Amino acid sequence: MRRGHWDGTEWKGHSTHWEMQPGAQAWRGFGRKILFGLVFFFALMAFFIWAAVTVISAIFPSLWTGLLLMPVIVVVVVGLSIRSGLRTWRPVRRLIDAAGRLADGDYSARVAPSGSSASRRVVDSFNEMARRLEDSDEQRRQLLADLGHELRTPLTVVRGEIEAIVDGVHEPDAAHFEMLLDEVAVMERLLEDLRTLSLAEAGALALHREPTDLVVLVSDTVEGHRRTANHQAVVVVIDGSARVGEVMVDPVRIREVVSNLVVNALRAMPDGGALNVRVAVESSDVVIEVKDTGVGIEPREIDEVFERFRKGSTSAGSGLGLTISRDLVEAHGGSISIESLVAAGTAVVVRLPAVRV
Repeated sequence: MRRGHWDGTEWKGHSTHWEMQPGAQAWRGFGRKILFGLVFFFALMAFFIWAAVTVISAIFPSLWTGLLLMPVIVVVVVGLSIRSGLRTWRPVRRLIDAAGRLADGDYSARVAPSGSSASRRVVDSFNEMARRLEDSDEQRRQLLADLGHELRTPLTVVRGEIEAIVDGVHEPDAAHFEMLLDEVAVMERLLEDLRTLSLAEAGALALHREPTDLVVLVSDTVEGHRRTANHQAVVVVIDGSARVGEVMVDPVRIREVVSNLVVNALRAMPDGGALNVRVAVESSDVVIEVKDTGVGIEPREIDEVFERFRKGSTSAGSGLGLTISRDLVEAHGGSISIESLVAAGTAVVVRLPAVRV
């Protein structure tokens, strides 16, 4: 499966592969296998009846004996047919019932695997679909709850300051208005992050690729945070390889990725440390590594750092930076990984395809 959009010249978005996925294969082959199974079964049943009649006629030449045994043969064959049909129909009936419950919004609907191998594959596919829908619904609910929580703090501050000005507690001076503007900027940044995130996850994020010197781009981005680093007594080292050259990327989006990683690294080193940023060529990829000597990330939190609104125990951000960075990197056809040790630091590695000019 592939997420993205066509811009008239090439496919933009997440590039994976066009082969049919296992779930689609299971559903596509299910109908054919049921039809072939029925045809084979009735052909086999007709063969058994013919064979039985032939054998009985040879053993019992008497017409009356053959006529007496024929009902027995028919009952046995019909019984076996019903048993086989029920074995095939039960999982289909359970699947239909569960599909109805799922359509009514019951995302906990599941079907117990049973029947033939084809039926089991379809049931497994259905259960996986139901699980993903349930996870998606839970993430949607959690997103709304998290968004409300993130917006509540700046809104409370703005409301409180305005009420204080109206009541005459505070003077409507520049200092208080600047504080209100800062809180509004927080909300604007959060909403813009959510917009970027929704576009990236829907595969509708347009990338404006152009020849870009990644060493210069990364260096400029890091230098933009030099003042904060100096204030925190953080030593910044930038290592850019001349072999990188110009690569076709969206400079605005990659700058956003690098900025998110640098901000996270500086937040992890409030009392000083070292920030090492490396840009190099490895195989057919361009690698951007942001490594800090900060507090690190707990092992139990490593697998969750890219989830929306998921903050570490020392994080002060919105919890969207790494999620957006991952989606922007994947939109370029790249990957992002993270390694960390508590009290030793964190290293985030971004790999981008080295698409030359």
